[in-house]
Amino acid sequence: MVMRLAAVALAGFVAQQSQVVISVSARSLQPGELVLLTITTPEPAGAVHMRAFDRDWAAFPVDGRVWRALVGIDLDVAPGDHDVNVRVDASAGVRRATETLTVSPKTFPTRRLTVDEAFVNPPAAVRPRIDREQAELERLWLSSSGPPRWKGPFVPPVPHEANSAFGTRSVFNDEPRSPHGGADFSSPAGTPVKAPAAGRVLLARDLYYTGSTVMIDHGAGLISLFAHLSSIDVKPDAEVAAGAPLGKVGSTGRVTGAHLHWTTRVGGARVDPLSVLHVLSQPQ
Repeated sequence: MVMRLAAVALAGFVAQQSQVVISVSARSLQPGELVLLTITTPEPAGAVHMRAFDRDWAAFPVDGRVWRALVGIDLDVAPGDHDVNVRVDASAGVRRATETLTVSPKTFPTRRLTVDEAFVNPPAAVRPRIDREQAELERLWLSSSGPPRWKGPFVPPVPHEANSAFGTRSVFNDEPRSPHGGADFSSPAGTPVKAPAAGRVLLARDLYYTGSTVMIDHGAGLISLFAHLSSIDVKPDAEVAAGAPLGKVGSTGRVTGAHLHWTTRVGGARVDPLSVLHVLSQPQ
């Protein structure tokens, strides 16, 4: 009997060792959250492919048998079970695995404001500029490529608390607007804004809605945008280290006062920057 139990345990151990193992790290599984997946393979893999939420996600190797991927639960993801499908290409053949993420519902606050009509609907003369900039941003949000450019943990770009809830729905003059896609930090004008992690500058210039704006590609599908700056200290294509000065807090663009607006997306999915800080608080 003892030998039989030992044999069963050994068989189970061998089976486990031959499987792809997926582990999940996240602040929570709700819309707007970042998820870090770790994929452990039974033998060194040449590539790992992943699909979830009707998107493909980039996986990057930590070593021969351990891979990681950043997955974003976009604001529009419906509550319920969502499968993460993983395919591992290895010398021994193709292995597949599935992990189910159960997304819980989240209720975001709504704010209603009465403002000058020009603030809600810009003049027709600037519409071509707005459309061009929007198309450029949508392209850049999906342009991140390659492995992570950062080594250490992500840190806040300013030493002040975030004071505006990510995902807040706004209604201006009874007109619903897009959800608030970032975190706002109550920093006074002139506060230095520093890179929360290493990356490459994708954009550094004035835009209609976000004013003086800097975008950084951190790699692994993750991109940051910093808006409403009073000045910009970097140029496009520059490689910046964690803590490098990006500019200073201001009130440029379509805002009513000085603050830092920080937006993050991974694979194009809108995720809360505070979730990014939580998940990527350790070196990768």
